[in-house]
Amino acid sequence: MKIKDEKILVTGAGGFIGSHLTEKLVKEGAKVKAFVRYNSRNDFGMLEMLPARIRENIEIIAGDLRDTDAVRKAVKGCNLIFHLGALIGIPYSYFHPREVVETNVLGTLNVLSACRETGIEKVIHTSTSEVYGTAIEIPITEEHPLQGQSPYSASKIGADKIAESFYLSFGLPVAIIRPFNTYGPRQSPRAIIPAIIIQALKSKKVCLGALSPIRDFTYVKDTVEAFVKMGEADRTIGKVINVGSNECISTGELVKKIGLLINKKIEVIVEKRRIRPENSEVGRLIADNKKAKDLLQWAPRTSLEKGLKITIDWFKKNLHSYKNDIYYI
Repeated sequence: MKIKDEKILVTGAGGFIGSHLTEKLVKEGAKVKAFVRYNSRNDFGMLEMLPARIRENIEIIAGDLRDTDAVRKAVKGCNLIFHLGALIGIPYSYFHPREVVETNVLGTLNVLSACRETGIEKVIHTSTSEVYGTAIEIPITEEHPLQGQSPYSASKIGADKIAESFYLSFGLPVAIIRPFNTYGPRQSPRAIIPAIIIQALKSKKVCLGALSPIRDFTYVKDTVEAFVKMGEADRTIGKVINVGSNECISTGELVKKIGLLINKKIEVIVEKRRIRPENSEVGRLIADNKKAKDLLQWAPRTSLEKGLKITIDWFKKNLHSYKNDIYYI
């Protein structure tokens, strides 16, 4: 399947990765519908930051993934679905586990059911590296056990398994993409890299949680390229594919690296409210991306240092839009 001229629906299009993917699909010549969560402000999230020439080529549909009728109407007429819509905040899932489960599990069920009814050509379901929990073996292959160490990760495991069941039970052409930590322009301050950058640009003090967790970071344009390749490659149906760099860095080392790039010595304050419960904290996530290289001919092109420089420059230009005196969950 080629992206050009395809009728494509992106759920979660107003989010960080979703907005970058939507932008990429429009540039590739696709006919794109963007499903965003309804609000009375007529605010379409990160899609608002796209150039006007891109936005005017997007059909935006506001609704809720938990609304079966809204999802069915959005899916109608599309050939390819990129399902990114989800509530992704781990701390938020501690406070509101029911909403997270309903959105992520039932929302995914609604998307899959609508796709089955309409005879969709392909569904790309978005997973997360958080489903692995703290690594038992490094690097993490797609066969690694799944561990629900937070309500969020448990909800994504449930969504992944429902997607898998629709492939095995009904032959629905589903592929599961499992990104590790993605970063870049337009990302929410709830994520670790924007949290560090925004606070460091505004102050010498940065408030964080645990500094020991180790993560595998991929620049957003590289992640989006993997999504597009997932959509185009026939061999991905029925597969789960990790998308990561196979490299890692701890939160503490990340702070030092960002400090060097902005030429500032950063003082870190560890706040108790930002620390996950002991058994919920995921210690290390490092991707084995061999399957992505084999099936997608994909590997990240952007080094962490280059990606961080681009991201820092973007946040410098948009710093007025962010607050550094609150804890984003």
